[in-house]
Amino acid sequence: TWKMTKDKKATIAALFHDVSTPCFSHVIDYMNKDYERQESTEKNTSIILKSSRYLEMCLKEDNIPIEEIIHFKEYSIVDNNRPKLCADRLDGIILTGYGWIKDIQKKDMRAILNDIEIYTNECKEQEIGFKSIEIAKKVVECAQRANIACHSKEDMYMMELLAHITNIAIDNHVISYRELYHLNDESLMHFLKKSNNNEMIKNLNRFETIKKEEIPSIESPNIKDRVINPLVRGVRLF
Repeated sequence: TWKMTKDKKATIAALFHDVSTPCFSHVIDYMNKDYERQESTEKNTSIILKSSRYLEMCLKEDNIPIEEIIHFKEYSIVDNNRPKLCADRLDGIILTGYGWIKDIQKKDMRAILNDIEIYTNECKEQEIGFKSIEIAKKVVECAQRANIACHSKEDMYMMELLAHITNIAIDNHVISYRELYHLNDESLMHFLKKSNNNEMIKNLNRFETIKKEEIPSIESPNIKDRVINPLVRGVRLF
C-alpha cells in the first residue's frame, strides 16, 4: 500500500487490517458458520486497536485519528469487493501461491509487484491493476488454483474438523473464545492435547493421523469464491 500510495493512513490501515485474526485463522470462521465472507472475526478489530496505548501514542504523533485506520474497507486500495483487486487480495494470492500451492516463486513475486499500478475503475475507485496482460493472467491463474484447493473435499473436511475440535474445547471450558487471540497455533494445539476431554482428544488424533484417502466427502457449504478480474491498463481483463 505504501509503495502504491505513500498514504500513511491507508498504509497503517493495511498493516493492521488482520489484527483480529485469531488462532487457526479461517477455521474460526468455519466454527462461526461464516463460510462465504469469512470475516466473522473482524468485529474485534476496533477493540484490539483501541486497547493499545502505544499505538494511540504513535498515531497522535502523526495526528492520525484511530477511527481512520480501524475502518480499512474505506480504502479501496487496501480492501475491495471481488472480483476487484486490492492489496489484501494480492497479498493473499502471493502468499498462498508461495507457501501452499507452490506456483509462485520469489522471481514471480518481483515480476508481479513490479507490474502493478493504480487505476481508476468503473466505480470511480482507486484499484490495483497490471501494466501487462501476461502478469495479469498469471495472477488470475494462481488465484484460480488457490480457489480450487480451498473448495477441495480435503480442505473443507479438515477445516470443519478443526472447527469442531475448537468448538468442543470452548463448550467444555478447555479454552475460552478470548484465548484464541492470545495464543499461537502451536501453543494452542499443545494446550488442547493436555486436556482430559475424551471426545476432543479423539478428534484431535483423527485430525493429526487421517490419511488423504480416508477423508470423506461432506456436504459442501457455500465457501467463499476467491476469483478476481483485474484491471490491465485500466480495463477489465475479462
